[in-house]
Amino acid sequence: MAESDILEKITAAVIDLDIDNIKDLIQQALDEGCDPQVVLKAATNGMDEVGKKYESKEYYLTELVLAGETMKEAFSVLAPALASAGTEGKGKIVAATVKGDQHDIGKNILVSLLMSKGYEITDLGMDVDPAKIVDAVRETGAKVVALSSLLTMTVEQIKAVHEALVDAGLRDDVKLIVGGAPLNMDLAKRLGADDYADDATSGVKQIEQLMETP
Repeated sequence: MAESDILEKITAAVIDLDIDNIKDLIQQALDEGCDPQVVLKAATNGMDEVGKKYESKEYYLTELVLAGETMKEAFSVLAPALASAGTEGKGKIVAATVKGDQHDIGKNILVSLLMSKGYEITDLGMDVDPAKIVDAVRETGAKVVALSSLLTMTVEQIKAVHEALVDAGLRDDVKLIVGGAPLNMDLAKRLGADDYADDATSGVKQIEQLMETP
């Protein structure tokens, strides 16, 4: 199969939310000798189109989240190939909803949008213990931790994550950004975070800035 054909299939699979076949298509492209970075671009082109469909109301939240899951599957195959080729995506990020909080819609949108930009995301899910976040940062070398807290009673968990990263000797090497209804920039700073975003779109822009900050 011509390289352009398999790359077009990968782009189409992301747009069509084809979570069942994306891994096989990615593997096929790599087996046929495609540059992992080119394969990544084909997948992110699909996510760009998903984003446009979301903005035009052709796709809704369900489709956006499923597209994010499709990209996760793609990254599971692509990440080792990118690493072995000596190339990486734009950066590594750990995302989680804090301990005690079962809300993840905002986080899932953020993860989907970040994947569309070529970031490698470790999404730990909901109700995540600070120790698990520390372990993920240590294992991945992530430069940003993105936390979601939708409940007033769970915002103190942001401070717990900050302190856990300090205790692990990792806090100076990672930026902490938070989001959620009970939060604002002042409270985020008091809880130990570096930044606050009031929605997923601004979160992406701020994370891009944090990635460039020493």
